[in-house]
Amino acid sequence: MPSPITRRSLLTRLGSAALALASPLRSQKEKPFQGIFPIVATPFTDSKAIDYEDLASEVDFLDRCGVHGMVWPQLASEYQSLTKEERLRGMEILARAHRGKRSALVFGVQAETKDAAVEYAGYAEKLEPHALIAIPPREAKTLHDYRDYYGAIARATERPVFIQTTGGAPGLELTIGFLVDLVKEFPHLGYIKEEWSPVIPRMIELASHRPAVRSVFSGSGGRGMMYEWRLGMDGTMPGSPYADLYVQVWDAYHAGDKDKAREIFSKLLLMLNCETHVEGTRQYIMKKRGVFKTTVSRMRTFTLTPEAIAEIEYHWQGCQPYLKA
Repeated sequence: MPSPITRRSLLTRLGSAALALASPLRSQKEKPFQGIFPIVATPFTDSKAIDYEDLASEVDFLDRCGVHGMVWPQLASEYQSLTKEERLRGMEILARAHRGKRSALVFGVQAETKDAAVEYAGYAEKLEPHALIAIPPREAKTLHDYRDYYGAIARATERPVFIQTTGGAPGLELTIGFLVDLVKEFPHLGYIKEEWSPVIPRMIELASHRPAVRSVFSGSGGRGMMYEWRLGMDGTMPGSPYADLYVQVWDAYHAGDKDKAREIFSKLLLMLNCETHVEGTRQYIMKKRGVFKTTVSRMRTFTLTPEAIAEIEYHWQGCQPYLKA
């Protein structure tokens, strides 16, 4: 027997249809979110204030790279170091800079309490992003706490909401059963950014619950993305510095040129590997590409020695033929 159509479920369906029509990525019959959705990095001045001018410029940079979406603020945005006022102003700056762009705009509304997350969601609503995303709260003790948190966000918006599976309370797993029950109750929460190990088996299990689970994305720099796409997953949320490389891997792979996708991906993986042993690689590349004025981070201190810079430049040289922005 078909489920009764409630006001909430009707609005959710209408919202999803409108988003699909508005986006050049997906037709109305297809999933509304697929592709490369970089996490927007937060630029800082030498005094560690947010450089809002560079934040706006990053939107233009990502647009030139051809990304399908952009997300802010998240862990790669150093969101933990941002004040409430900085997050609200940053959302305003990004919403204004994003007007007329082809990609989807996704705002992070995570917070330590459900009331604070709802407040962020309410503010984001006024700016009309395409979707929201929320990291679990670190202060949670049980899955019931997670359910209250995501349920409160779900009731605060009719927009699609991505659930990130990591970054919450240490050791408290968002189980697949929990996620499936949650998205069946709140259909617009059916977008998952999966990073909890073992990632691939969890992705496969999540995808088996389509259409309740609408999109399955990865994080972790997209290191497993070509395998994930072979398995039918929907996209990845990597960092910003190499956005055009990610897009070209996506485009080549989905055009059937998997050899080209592998060639570009191999150069990208060298840069990601460089990040693991040369701290500051991301910041260096963002400055080198003319997106940021500095290499300043609030959350880490590093020194880019001549040897470190030479290592970055060596691997970056291999990426040159594939840069678009």
